[in-house]
Amino acid sequence: MKKSFIASAAVVAILFAGIGVYLGNKHTTPAKPQSPAIQQLMTMTLSDSKGQQQKLSQWQGKFLVVNFWATWCGPCVQEMPELSALQNELAAKNIQLLGLGIDSPSNIAEFANKYKITYPLFAAGMEGTELSRQLGNQAGGLPFTVLIAPDGSLAKSYLGRLKMDELRADITKLTM
Repeated sequence: MKKSFIASAAVVAILFAGIGVYLGNKHTTPAKPQSPAIQQLMTMTLSDSKGQQQKLSQWQGKFLVVNFWATWCGPCVQEMPELSALQNELAAKNIQLLGLGIDSPSNIAEFANKYKITYPLFAAGMEGTELSRQLGNQAGGLPFTVLIAPDGSLAKSYLGRLKMDELRADITKLTM
């Protein structure tokens, strides 16, 4: 009786190990974002600071920090060196910062060259303003930042100049 129990347990263990290996190796695509506004964000193709068209969907499935900003916005410009430092800290943790500029491609390119920003900057123009409103920026102010979880849900938003300690704490809490 003990031998048959051990044999049955071994078969079940091998079966579950096989299922675990299969699921672990199965390539899955990231889930579709839950919010229509985040779905819209992930389907956008924007011009980056070098003039190249980039699909934002390349970052789908990562934890995202999306910062809406403009070159003419004082608080936006003030927080960008800190955001660059934050991107350098978080790069190894599968967390990506994206800057969506409410400005022209030429102004964004000039700004990126002058300030050596270490995360991707994009020219979102007025489409970016509308998208930020759909993501909760009812005041239409800048800077406006959202945290997007890998499952495509909106985790948190901030209006105004970021408090970096608060942002780091929120990212840590939301990514653990």
